[in-house]
Amino acid sequence: MIQGTDTRRPPSGPGCAECERDGGWWFHLRRCAECGHVGCCDDSLGQHATAHYAETGHRFIQSYEPGEDWFWDYRTAQMTDGPELAPPRSHPEDQTVPGPAERVPADWQDRILRARADREGHTG
Repeated sequence: MIQGTDTRRPPSGPGCAECERDGGWWFHLRRCAECGHVGCCDDSLGQHATAHYAETGHRFIQSYEPGEDWFWDYRTAQMTDGPELAPPRSHPEDQTVPGPAERVPADWQDRILRARADREGHTG
């Protein structure tokens, strides 16, 4: 096993743990390869997967999207190989992206673009 991964830990749930707790929504999901925490991606408003890394130092994530199996290493800021993690390996296929459907605002695309521009220091 790669240090910093635990192939026995199941994911924390079908959606971003913090967005679920706070009644928020996400764009794409990422799963911590060490503890199973599911957080939202950096294109999501909450960026909870990266916040989880900053808080815990758990450096490896895997996409939690159906049909994707790539890993990311926060420490090296590069794609990497990783082991097969405990199932399930993605959120349910019928779960909307973004999701969950009942909490996604009609202007979700504009919100993501505005947040990205703010992070990059753009105005307008």
